[in-house]
Amino acid sequence: MKPMLDDAAYMTRCLELARQGGGTVSPNPMVGSVIVCDGVIIGEGFHKRYGEAHAEVNAIASVVDQELLRRSVLYVNLEPCSHFGKTPPCSDLIIEKGIPRVVVGCRDPFVSVSGKGVAKLLAAGISVTEGVLESECQKLNESFIKSHISGLPFVALKLAETLDGKIATSLGASKWITGEAARTEVHRFRSLYDAVMVGEATVRSDDAELTVRHCKGRNPVRVVLDRRLSLPPESKIFNDEAPTILFASSAWEGLEKVGLLRERGVTVLFVREHAGELDLCQVLAELHKRQILSVLVEGGSRLSASFIREKLVDKIYMFIAPKLFGGDALCSFAPLGIGMPDEAVILRFETPRFFGSDLLLEAYVEI
Repeated sequence: MKPMLDDAAYMTRCLELARQGGGTVSPNPMVGSVIVCDGVIIGEGFHKRYGEAHAEVNAIASVVDQELLRRSVLYVNLEPCSHFGKTPPCSDLIIEKGIPRVVVGCRDPFVSVSGKGVAKLLAAGISVTEGVLESECQKLNESFIKSHISGLPFVALKLAETLDGKIATSLGASKWITGEAARTEVHRFRSLYDAVMVGEATVRSDDAELTVRHCKGRNPVRVVLDRRLSLPPESKIFNDEAPTILFASSAWEGLEKVGLLRERGVTVLFVREHAGELDLCQVLAELHKRQILSVLVEGGSRLSASFIREKLVDKIYMFIAPKLFGGDALCSFAPLGIGMPDEAVILRFETPRFFGSDLLLEAYVEI
C-alpha cells in the first residue's frame, strides 16, 4: 500500500514520543507509537525505561475504547518485536487486538526481530507500510542500529575549540573555552550516551568527575584509558557517583593498585597495546559486551586523533567559541598529521546550532 500523506505527520509524532526515552531505555532502542482512528489520534505511548512495557503496548493501553482498535492504524518508528525478551512480543498484541494496518518507520536490526515482526503481521493479514521517514527513524536509533550491525558501540567525539582551531592556550589552559549554555548541552549529551570516555591526561589536568550536573539525566558509565595505571585511586572519577571502568595495558596487570581500585568499585580491565597506545577496538568490544551501545569521547587531541586514525568514530560534536588563541596553542586534531589533501578525513555536516555565543557543528565521519 502506498504511504498516505498523513503517515509522515503521524510518524513525526512517533519520533517526538520516542525521544522521551533517551537516556533511560538503553540498551533498548527509543520507540514511540501513535494509534489513529478516522483521522484522530486515539492513543499514544513510548518505551519509558529498559525492562518496562514497549511503546506499542503503552499506546494500545491508552486507548479508552478498545473496540476502535479494530478499525485503526498503529504507527511505530521501529519494527514491532516478535520475540520474548524482557516483555512479550508486541506483534502478538497487535494481532490479538485486531488492528488492521501498521505503519513502520524502519526495520529492527536485532537478529531476533529483523524482518520477523513485519512477517508475522503480514501472515496474520495485517496491512503493513514500511519506510515512512526511514532515515529520520534510523538516525534516532543510530547507536542501537550501529551496535547490532557492527558489534561495536556508536562513537562520538566531543571537542571545544576557538575559531582558529585551538583547544588550549600555549600554556595548556583550556577552562573555559565555551560558555555556560554550551557546557550545559555537553552535560545533556552525557545523559544520552551510555558511556563517556577520557584518557588519563584529561583526568589528571582537572580531576574530572564526568557526571551530569548542569541538567537532569542519568550519569553515564565513566571509562578511563590509563595505560600504565598512573592515576591515584583518590581521583574524583573513581568516586561512587557513577560506575567507572578503567582500561590499562596487560603489561601492568600485577600492580597492587589494581586491588585498591577494585575495592573502590572500579572495574579494571586489561587490553593489548600497540606503539604505546591501548587497542581501542578491543576497548570498544569489551564495552559492547557490557551492553554499552554508545560512547561519548571527551578526551583531548591525542585520544580524538587515535580514534579517527583507527576509523572508529561515527560522529563529531565540535563547539566553536568566538575566540582566538593563535601562536603555539594546541590544535584539535594536530596529532593526525595528514600529509596530503587527498588523505583528509571527510565529514558530512548537520545543520549548525548556536548555544549562547558558541557554535555547535555536528558532523558524521564518511568511512
